[in-house]
Amino acid sequence: MKNNRTFLEKLLDGAEVKWKPLIKVASLTRGRVISKEYLANNLGDYPVYSSQTVNNGEIGKINSFDFDGEFVSWTTDGANAGTVFYRSGKFSITNVCGLIKIQNNLELNYKFLFYWLSIEAKNHVYSGMGNPKLMSHQMEKILIPIPPLSVQTEIVKILDALTALTSELTLRRKQYEYYREKLLSEEELEKVGFEWKTLDQISENLDSKRKPITSGLRTSGKIPYYGASGIVDYVKDYIFDGDFLLISEDGANLLARNTPIAFSASGKIWVNNHAHILKFETYEERRFIEFYLNKIDLTPYISGAAQPKLNKKNLNSIKFPIPSIPEQQRIVSILDKFETLTNSITEGLPLAIEQSHKQYEYYRELLLSFNGSN
Repeated sequence: MKNNRTFLEKLLDGAEVKWKPLIKVASLTRGRVISKEYLANNLGDYPVYSSQTVNNGEIGKINSFDFDGEFVSWTTDGANAGTVFYRSGKFSITNVCGLIKIQNNLELNYKFLFYWLSIEAKNHVYSGMGNPKLMSHQMEKILIPIPPLSVQTEIVKILDALTALTSELTLRRKQYEYYREKLLSEEELEKVGFEWKTLDQISENLDSKRKPITSGLRTSGKIPYYGASGIVDYVKDYIFDGDFLLISEDGANLLARNTPIAFSASGKIWVNNHAHILKFETYEERRFIEFYLNKIDLTPYISGAAQPKLNKKNLNSIKFPIPSIPEQQRIVSILDKFETLTNSITEGLPLAIEQSHKQYEYYRELLLSFNGSN
């Protein structure tokens, strides 16, 4: 904490920080009801923002706008109550959003207010009766630190740069997903030619050799013990040795797709009865199938809602567009490089994104750790 205060004190250089309730420095208003029907009947160029957090809160665009300029908005109701956004330009907001207009731009910077409220607003959400709320009468009481405008501008400059870094890294990951979709699309594969084939035509299914072991009977070791979503333990012995493709057989992840449902495993391994195990003749064919399975919607092949299952019969009914070996090599080579960048634990984008986000949060806390609110 001492270092944090010292950093901010150096930035302040002895300047006074005033504390004021939000209502003393800004006016607060609410949005209006904008139905899906209204959105559909009034299509245009001006965004409409609601309570959701995906897509920056935008739920559509209409041909008119209620607000024009610089603002801070927040979500008033529901699971996202207290979520804060910086807004600019021409737009509208729905009735589950509040809007903040600063009274004096020479006293308070919008981005500075946004960054401060992104920390503080959640602390004032009322969650009684199971429906979280942060209404205007609660929001207006939040105390705002007001250092000199030059200090606010410097803080915003630093936090904007860190935000841009995280956004850039996230964009790169989306680019990988786009290229994966494009390279494996039927339209793209038609340009080079392909044959529709099923897994039982191009691989050997080794499910009959799997052996599940309850956790209490496993002997601890260094051999990976695989289940539906990857490694679940390490054991002393193995039942497979080679290069394989494992495919989730059951579990909620078949529908949720939070982690890949197809994943390669090499070397000595043990596999339980929650993952199909397949062996292919070539690396390229195995990886091609892995990429393709992680791309497509498997819902039509999954049985059971409470306990989703992709059984062997349904797995073998999936048809794959298989191009020539040279084309498989080309596609897999490209996607391997992208995957190394995006999914590697040690050098990939997820780690970089996580680190940049933690860096942003660290500096946000450090730069906004004002004292004296009481």
